[in-house]
Amino acid sequence: MPKSIARRKTKKAVAKRFKITASGKIKRGHASMRHLLSSRSSKRKRQLGKSGSVHKTDMARIKENLPFH
Repeated sequence: MPKSIARRKTKKAVAKRFKITASGKIKRGHASMRHLLSSRSSKRKRQLGKSGSVHKTDMARIKENLPFH
C-alpha cells in the first residue's frame, strides 16, 4: 500500500467562527451580543449584529487553520 500524504485537518472551532469571502477576506461576527443587552443602546446592538472583517495581521493564522476553504 502506498503511504498517504499527511494533510492538515480543518479546525472546526475556527470554521464555525469565520467565513472566507470570494475575494479572500475573512468575515467574523462581533462579540457582546449574547446577554446583558438591556444596557446597550439600540444603535450599538444594531451595529454589533453586522459582520466585521478580520485584521490583516490575523488573516494568515486563521487561513492556516482552514486548509480546504
